[in-house]
Amino acid sequence: MEGGRTLFASPRTKEQKWYVVDVRGKTLGRFSTQVSKILQGKHKAQYTPHEDTGDYVVVINARHVKITGKKVLGKLYYRHSGYPGGIKSITLGNLLSKHPERVIYHSVRGMLPKNKLGRAMLKKLKVYSEDKHPHEAQKPTILKIAS
Repeated sequence: MEGGRTLFASPRTKEQKWYVVDVRGKTLGRFSTQVSKILQGKHKAQYTPHEDTGDYVVVINARHVKITGKKVLGKLYYRHSGYPGGIKSITLGNLLSKHPERVIYHSVRGMLPKNKLGRAMLKKLKVYSEDKHPHEAQKPTILKIAS
């Protein structure tokens, strides 16, 4: 195999774009998988597993996301204060009414790698409960995601 070299993306060669995703009426898990792929850069030809080649994603209308089944009442999110007896829980329905951005954040976070690279990818996710967002200066492209 003459001259065959594998090219890896490097910080100098990567190009990051901005996308806007409107999740009004979209199913939570289905669009979360697609958003995680964009954050990881798996939609690009120059995807490299050990480099952050993903793009920025701005999610709008998080308040209007669609939840299927009985998850609104049955799914629980836990947090712990670090003290004995300090575990707290909140249902998906309550979290969606109080902080809809966190529902999408937790959903996408679970689909990213559990290491430093995954945490860096998660910083490129911007979630807003309504259709207003402060990222117009980046000229984001509207991304159509199937529900």
